[in-house]
Amino acid sequence: MAGPLDGVRVLDLSMLLPGPLCSQHLADMGAEVIKIENPRLGDGTRYLGEKIKQNQAEESAMFLLLNRNKKSITLNLKREGGKRVFLKLLEKTDVLLEGFRPGTMAELGLGFEDLKEKYPRLIYCAISGYGASGPLRDMAGHDGNFQARSGLLSLNKTPHGEPVLPGFQIADVAASFVALAGILAALYAREKTGRGQFVDVSMLDSAFNLIHLYAALYLATGKNPRPGYEVLSGKLPNYAIYKTKEGRYVMLAALEERFFRTFLRQIGKEEILEGKNWEKEEDLDYVRREISAYFRQKTLEELEDLFRHSDVCLSPVKELGEVFHDEQLKARGQIVKLPHPRLGEYTALGSPFFFSETPISYRFFPPGHGEHTKEILEGLGFSDKEMEELRQNREI
Repeated sequence: MAGPLDGVRVLDLSMLLPGPLCSQHLADMGAEVIKIENPRLGDGTRYLGEKIKQNQAEESAMFLLLNRNKKSITLNLKREGGKRVFLKLLEKTDVLLEGFRPGTMAELGLGFEDLKEKYPRLIYCAISGYGASGPLRDMAGHDGNFQARSGLLSLNKTPHGEPVLPGFQIADVAASFVALAGILAALYAREKTGRGQFVDVSMLDSAFNLIHLYAALYLATGKNPRPGYEVLSGKLPNYAIYKTKEGRYVMLAALEERFFRTFLRQIGKEEILEGKNWEKEEDLDYVRREISAYFRQKTLEELEDLFRHSDVCLSPVKELGEVFHDEQLKARGQIVKLPHPRLGEYTALGSPFFFSETPISYRFFPPGHGEHTKEILEGLGFSDKEMEELRQNREI
């Protein structure tokens, strides 16, 4: 059964995390994604980070997790031959995705304004740090910069006020989903208008759109949130992290009163709420101390029944080595084993998208650098002689 984007072709010029994650979602949904890489050096994730080593072969783990269901072609867009192939590909392309600084593609004569008249149905999505407009549009940046400027880091502090850098790429991943939503919306709009458009995605904007809860607090009071003392950052004893007997941690998120009372009833401490005022810090501290004392006497194993109770809202803080054996994630197909021609098989993160009529699929493994160049050029009508000339001129 075909996926929801069967028949859609995507040319992906992006590298590293935001763009490739977005295009992998499109590919899982059935789109034909052609990854365009420089002939000399491919996507940086091919070479960075840890390698999966199996069957006397090794592959970048990061590249494997971001590039399934894609084909790879090498093109040098700074040379005329490479541009010629690229423009030929655009004739039957629905979506162009890139992750360069604003203006980079325009300098090559391949920006949206250069292409929109000849390819009126083309959806051109650009992911950049600060977006295609504004005073910072030309600045370089990485995930930490966008977290800092958007206010996210100021919301992730120790009780002493020191910002803590999260161990995952919040702005990058947020931008990948914003790009995905933008592309899908543009495809839908094209069905009505017949025209493509420019989709401008900023990693800073994407990060900023994650702060609604505390943005509301600031806009209502004019005060900055206090680290560790707001409703969902440590103020409430029923929404907090606790340490267990063996030094592990659990997350109690029984935010609503009925869930919290269910939790207290299960641990035999419902009386600790009697006469307590939720507006008084000393009462909150008392309840927190009582709950802390309970957890300090229990191991994760002893808490297993509570973890499984439908209305307690208690979860173990799992390490990644445990997460990849999680029964719920496995049941949902979020941890999958996929075939690979050199490794034999590798573990990957499954697609989070589920469709009842047009399911996602894992059709082929992440491509080698330029693996499909010959196949794609043949499909465009290039002869062996023409391809050899392009190679000799370092255009593919």
